[in-house]
Amino acid sequence: MKANPRDVLTGVHYIDGDVAAGYGVLAAGCKFVAGYPITPSTEAAETFARVAPKGNAMFIQMEDELASISAVIGASFAGVKSMTITSGPGYTLMMEAIGFGAMLETPFVLLNIQRGGPSTGVPTKTGQADMMQSRWGSHGDYEIIAISPDSPQELFDYTIKAFNLAEMYRCPVMIMSDECVGHMTEKVVIPPAEEIELEPRRLYNGPPGEYLPFKPDGDFIPKMVKAGAGYNLYISGHVHDERGYPVTNEEFKSVYLRRLVDKIRRNKDKIIELKEENTDDAEVIVVSYGISSRVAVRGIEKAREKGIKIGNLRLVTVWPFPDEKIIDLAKTTKAFVVPEINYGQIAFEVERCCHGRANVVLVPHSGAGVHNPDDIYDAIVFAAKEKKKIEGIVEYKTKLEKLVFEGGFKLKE
Repeated sequence: MKANPRDVLTGVHYIDGDVAAGYGVLAAGCKFVAGYPITPSTEAAETFARVAPKGNAMFIQMEDELASISAVIGASFAGVKSMTITSGPGYTLMMEAIGFGAMLETPFVLLNIQRGGPSTGVPTKTGQADMMQSRWGSHGDYEIIAISPDSPQELFDYTIKAFNLAEMYRCPVMIMSDECVGHMTEKVVIPPAEEIELEPRRLYNGPPGEYLPFKPDGDFIPKMVKAGAGYNLYISGHVHDERGYPVTNEEFKSVYLRRLVDKIRRNKDKIIELKEENTDDAEVIVVSYGISSRVAVRGIEKAREKGIKIGNLRLVTVWPFPDEKIIDLAKTTKAFVVPEINYGQIAFEVERCCHGRANVVLVPHSGAGVHNPDDIYDAIVFAAKEKKKIEGIVEYKTKLEKLVFEGGFKLKE
């Protein structure tokens, strides 16, 4: 019996998140990665490039990010699991092609190790300000899936899950990590290849002359074939019929786009993964994701030590957003505290789902670093004491931000 080439990774490792993600790509059965070097994601691409030959896979460095994402879409239609790896500016360059991939229902994975922005920003330090871009970055209506690991182990595990979701729902899947998790070094356990569940490509196996590339099954998701294998494939970014031929009438566009979004929306309960703790009778619930969920732990512990009934809701899946969960929790809790390394992206989603029933306190951070857990603790105390309903979101200013707003901040000599 021939050994599985993915078994070369099996064992206990002490590695950072970028390396763990690179290993996860190979373990997921990915055969093609195209990318362009960009801090702080480069180590993930370098790792895959190093181990790819062991899994009969390929890494190619393209001339830029536009070429990278285009190559990934082409490779997916050629019949292999494919992905790209990038960060802020590169992610922005990929947005048009991400919409193209969504329109063509292309299964691929994109790993974004977020950094401080906008523009060049702080290339070597962390950020979480690409979260809304991951959902709405390309033009038009479409749906993607985005998950946010908070450890090197999860970067390995959820890279595999991302590929499984991409194949299951035939759509782009984003892994929205960040520099801290990418460069954090921890224990990572990689099981034998036979213990890793992989979702196979949904392939059509009927007569070639009867194949319609965009004819959905009962679950709204069409089967695929390999380009060049004797099937008729017409690939176009236009709204198209089941053959792939462009269609411009209003009625058909409505039907097609409805299916494009509903294949995700109707399966939200199967897709969304959350980590929930002590939310049943909590007066305040912290909602967080990625590295901010790690930092929030100490603030939550301090609040519990002070007798505050505090719950913790970690968003492993950020998109599709867990609307129903937030709506249900808003009926019983006083407030949500949302620490994130931006000036309010996911906090606005939490506020939208509250419908005014619970207060929402944003604990922002500009990036290039993480929150001080004491700031999260102070925001929890503030939320627990607040008796009146607040209109909209309260932005809880950290000690540093208070200095900025009060004009007392000065750069050190």
